[in-house]
Amino acid sequence: MNMKDDIAALIKGDVADDAATLETYSHDTSIFERKPSLVVFPKDTEDVSAIVRYVHGARARGENISIAPRSAGSDMTGGPLTDSISLVFTKYMNHMLDIGDSYATAEPGIYYRDFEKLTLARNGKLLPSYPASREICALGGMVANNSGGELTLRYGQTNCYVHELEVVLANGSPATLHPLNEKQLAAKEAEQDFEGEIYRKTHALIRDNIREIEAARPDVSKNSAGYALWNIWNETEGIFDLTQLITGSQGTLAIVTKATVGLVHPKEHKAMLVVFLSELNTLPEVVRRVLEFKPESFESYDDQTFRLAVRFIPQIIRHFGLWDMIKLGVAFIPEMFVVATGGVPKLVLMAEFAEDSDKEARRKTYDAQKALADLSVSTRVEKSETARAKFWTIRRESFSLLRKNLRGLHAASFIDDLVVHPADYPLFLPELTQILEEHDLLYTIAGHIGDADFHIIPLMDLSKRESRAMIMELEEKVYRLIAKYKGSITGEHNDGIVRTPYLPLMFSPRTIELFAEIKHIFDPLGILNPGKKVGGTVEDIKRSMMTHAMGASGSESFSRNAEGGARNSRAEDLVRA
Repeated sequence: MNMKDDIAALIKGDVADDAATLETYSHDTSIFERKPSLVVFPKDTEDVSAIVRYVHGARARGENISIAPRSAGSDMTGGPLTDSISLVFTKYMNHMLDIGDSYATAEPGIYYRDFEKLTLARNGKLLPSYPASREICALGGMVANNSGGELTLRYGQTNCYVHELEVVLANGSPATLHPLNEKQLAAKEAEQDFEGEIYRKTHALIRDNIREIEAARPDVSKNSAGYALWNIWNETEGIFDLTQLITGSQGTLAIVTKATVGLVHPKEHKAMLVVFLSELNTLPEVVRRVLEFKPESFESYDDQTFRLAVRFIPQIIRHFGLWDMIKLGVAFIPEMFVVATGGVPKLVLMAEFAEDSDKEARRKTYDAQKALADLSVSTRVEKSETARAKFWTIRRESFSLLRKNLRGLHAASFIDDLVVHPADYPLFLPELTQILEEHDLLYTIAGHIGDADFHIIPLMDLSKRESRAMIMELEEKVYRLIAKYKGSITGEHNDGIVRTPYLPLMFSPRTIELFAEIKHIFDPLGILNPGKKVGGTVEDIKRSMMTHAMGASGSESFSRNAEGGARNSRAEDLVRA
């Protein structure tokens, strides 16, 4: 018997080690490549428990074996990549289990697009922390990365909506995590099993290091770097909540098999203020003034993204229905003219105001526009859904455009998610620009300008040694700059392979020790996605970096094959009776 046969005998799901399957799961949307030794598709929590127990036993006997949970593979950090067992949820564990008035419960492999379709149909509500990759990402990845996106400015990241998590612990035992009051916490700590030990040791770690932990809390608008130790214990309310630790932990502490998340009813009436900047020196003041009017979202993309969108208009609108394609195609005519005449703005800002009435949404939009009247910027108010959709399509499709259409160049995500304080724009941005301009580099900038969250995506030929060397040099320089301004090296994309070695630039030596201690409490044998969040090295980055350009990322390939059947299925079929 070998490992494949051993695991196949334990579970109801599928096990594969053929060359095509291993190749598919060797990639996500990062710059990395790691080929798993085995890909497993569990059917339920019992399967996951059986697999973890098997791996736990093998590791205890000295075998070099581990598990990396994986949902849709849209991760940009190498988070779900592994040399060992890839545990994939999208094939079977992709069901909506329950939808209440203000919550939904689903398995980790459900695609967000299907999740949202079901919740909107049931009660008109959605999970507002969806990322720009909303069409290809899955719920499990959103929880694993503590995802955020265009609505984070108003609604916050995924951790704000996680109510309860069903998980499998590192010894294979299932557990249900939810907020506990002090009496409930004491009862958990009294349990004489692995789960009780986790509660006892985690509580002690928090209690004994509370000042260090609070000092480590990032004070920028969003963060998914490190372990969120600062979110576990709410002393004011007397609540101890391990879901806040598991959210954002990238499958390194426990494997999520079910998530119950809160839903919100989005405000339906919208208007958009579009700001065109020819120079970046007015950016800080524009952002400050617009934020005073509390937009629901405040996004941006740069001139390179603008040009790409116009160049690939057919590709970015082909996912729409025929009539919508025609309307969007017509809507892009002004942009085509702008590109043809060379008047492309350096940066396009989109502030969308969502309110309970058209009148209120438009009033706020026009008030924000008036507030910018004395600045040297061009503005436009977009009230129609088609006009707003044009700008959203460019913003949401920017990374996908880069990955799919630039042959020979890779959309290299390694400085793709930096967060600073808006007040630091005047100092931070010139220093960042200087670092980037020291290199012969083509790159695009998009992101959540209202949250001061920038997504910088260089376009590189990874087959060239000098490109890979440039990545290592740029990454450290940019992260040191972020640390100088006390920002976060990742607001919503997480650490994975690409950022784990640089966490000491952001956190104190003692905090890094605490991260290692919490990892050991939950995963003493180190079988859950090792090398992410804790223990990753610069050498890991070098050895796993791709040395060739990809025509389609692993997640793209995955969404097209049989395991990605959810893309083509009716969402209603994903509801488990």
